[in-house]
Amino acid sequence: LGSFSSKGWGDGIDVFCSNNVVIDGVFMRNSDDCIAIYTHRWDYYGDTTDVTVRNSTLWADVAHPVNVGTHGNTDNPEVLKNLRFKNLDILDHREPQMNYQGCIALNPGDSNLIKNVRIEDVRIEDFRWGQVIYMKVMYNTKYNTSVGRGIENVYVKNLSYTGTNAKPSLFLGYDAHHAIKDVTFENLVINGLVVADSMKKPSWYYTTDTIQWFSNEHVTNLKFLTTAEAEAAAAS
Repeated sequence: LGSFSSKGWGDGIDVFCSNNVVIDGVFMRNSDDCIAIYTHRWDYYGDTTDVTVRNSTLWADVAHPVNVGTHGNTDNPEVLKNLRFKNLDILDHREPQMNYQGCIALNPGDSNLIKNVRIEDVRIEDFRWGQVIYMKVMYNTKYNTSVGRGIENVYVKNLSYTGTNAKPSLFLGYDAHHAIKDVTFENLVINGLVVADSMKKPSWYYTTDTIQWFSNEHVTNLKFLTTAEAEAAAAS
């Protein structure tokens, strides 16, 4: 499947309130989100679970190659869980508005909870404008009627970016009760540098400082591991 769009609101594939979805082998060049995964909007209701996007190539001329969590049901909160993104090539991302950046964006609003996300084997080329990855528990009053509940248990393995245009990736919990918890990067490679908590750096640096990323005080248990460290932890 190939998808091309050029007009406003030109999303590629949007998933609402769905279970057991597989998107495999697509090429998307779109004038809005290439892949967007939500819960409630319009007449769709219910959780979104077990969604896999794999073996695909994404190019977003506006907004995100992958966007998760914006729309939901404030009155009867829903969950997005068991989401898998594997073997993806992201060719471009161009988004000047900070709230809508991120080649991969986890942005729960409308009382959504995002949990159990695995991102693996993702290669990102030097896109035009935006962030490599963006996680924010959001209350965007243009689109949301409440703040998202949080982001929990995200594992990112073998993600690489090569280029110079990326802005700092941001990890932003809303407050202590609407937080980001338990995010692990294994073998994150930025311009050839393997990013790990154990890497050589000034003692007063956070690991994120080495690549000009930022996480706020409402993000807990954010870890950066080498593959060897991850394997040793799994074996222990």
